[in-house]
Amino acid sequence: MAAELSAVQLIEKHRPTLDRALEAIRSRAYWSPHPEHPKAYGEGGAPGSLGAAEGQAAFDALSGTRIELDQPGTDGWVGGEVSPYGPELGVEYPHPDVDVLLPAMRKAVPAWRDAGAEARSMVCLEILSRISARTHEFAHAVMHTSGQAFMMAFQAGGPHAQDRGLEAVAYAYVEQVRTPDAADWSKPQGKRDPLNLRKQFTPVPRGVSLLIGCNTFPTWNGYPGLFASLATGNPVLVKPHPRAVLPLALTVAVARETLREAGFDPNLVCLAAERPDEGLAKTLAVRPEIRIIDYTGSTSFGDWLEANARQAQVYTEKAGVNTVVVDSTDDYKGMLGNLAFSLSLYSGQMCTTPQNLLIPRDGIDTDQGHRSYDEFVADLATAVEKLLGDDARANALLGAIVNPQVKERLEAASGLGEVALASRTVQNPDFPGATVRTPVIVKLDGSKPDDEASYMSECFGPVSFAVSVDSAADAAALLRRTVREKGAMTVGAYTTSPEVERLVEDVCLEECAQLSLNLTGGVYVNQTAAFSDFHGSGGNPAANAALCDGAFVANRFRTVEVRRPA
Repeated sequence: MAAELSAVQLIEKHRPTLDRALEAIRSRAYWSPHPEHPKAYGEGGAPGSLGAAEGQAAFDALSGTRIELDQPGTDGWVGGEVSPYGPELGVEYPHPDVDVLLPAMRKAVPAWRDAGAEARSMVCLEILSRISARTHEFAHAVMHTSGQAFMMAFQAGGPHAQDRGLEAVAYAYVEQVRTPDAADWSKPQGKRDPLNLRKQFTPVPRGVSLLIGCNTFPTWNGYPGLFASLATGNPVLVKPHPRAVLPLALTVAVARETLREAGFDPNLVCLAAERPDEGLAKTLAVRPEIRIIDYTGSTSFGDWLEANARQAQVYTEKAGVNTVVVDSTDDYKGMLGNLAFSLSLYSGQMCTTPQNLLIPRDGIDTDQGHRSYDEFVADLATAVEKLLGDDARANALLGAIVNPQVKERLEAASGLGEVALASRTVQNPDFPGATVRTPVIVKLDGSKPDDEASYMSECFGPVSFAVSVDSAADAAALLRRTVREKGAMTVGAYTTSPEVERLVEDVCLEECAQLSLNLTGGVYVNQTAAFSDFHGSGGNPAANAALCDGAFVANRFRTVEVRRPA
């Protein structure tokens, strides 16, 4: 079939966007081509995009349907997703016979490899552009699989995820064009004729890339690996989390349609939805055809992948114990508000949410006077209660508890120590079946071994520990041990002391953890901006890769050289 999208058309449409992305990752300045506001889509917004009502209708129309992908090796249909807000999604997906599907994916590689880095980048940007036009539809799909509140699902699952995908394409392009396509080589030999060679250099993909999706951020965490692999020439097999298939299935559908129209084999991107309790990820991970794996999820399975998928380059984002050191502040109100929001957003169901607050037992100095440990913890509890006191606002910030395990951890946390802030149930009038709970804050003593067992383990969800320590130096020492032994995606600190600031900064530099200092405004420790912030570092146990840097993309391909006499 003739391509409906020519290379010239794609370059004319998307090369300016790629160039802006390349400049953004160089300068680290703010930039995004994807609007964050819902009104930027639909009539009067981005051309060809779905507005709010159209996106809602498109999502509603998916119920009772099958996502027909026309990919080889379909041996049945699977489904059964239930929204954390209560409704059954009622969508079915093709189940793969991987012995048929994987060879078909490998067959698609040569033409994609030979297309070159620029052409691959342009196709990837066209895929992202088409996803962007359907942001309202995707937002509902993310909301009803992750439990995120709608505005968060819209922003994090839409433009922010698309930014991360574009960022990966930009890094992939940079690494591939670092070496020229060809070079003339001449070595002088004195009186004899020089040695002349013509050398060609081709980025060659590793092989089939397996994306193992997560439940909480299926697109935000999924797009970097998907587009990094696709842009470097690798076919991508998307294995979504069983409770969050829809957003990635829609992504696969858009990718396949775009690839086909651009003249490439759509089997470069395929879906692997699984039957209940099938454990398909573990089966796929050790297949010899799988040469790259991207994974976000539990430490136990991430460790298993790193130990057993030896034939593949494995990129993992696992669990960590995120920590905030509270030493002193010149904006007490701003600090409390910032921390309250950080602990509450999406019910703490983010890999970047702070868990441990390390506070000197003698208290902290603030612009409102000295506050004892007990007074600070009480003030923080009051700030969270005030933030979430109105149920409508609470629902908009908290979303819904994503799975029963989070609820179990939340309910068990009150038995770990003195409760400074009890969790309460919030009713959602639009979705009576949703489980919505406010955070719990538990006091623990950093000097007690029994308490250490609690705060040195990740308690994913709306659970935070106010850990008393002897001093800021002891807080820094505990921070170091926490990052080294358990890992951390984020570290925060509040201090007016240059000495304490340097102490914490040294810990983070030496233990390789991303640090945010004295955040009191509208930027929070658990949020990162594509093109500027690095998500994770790849240098501590929480993750072996960062989103996104050159190391995240460079090992997805190899450069093969062909030499000929000139």
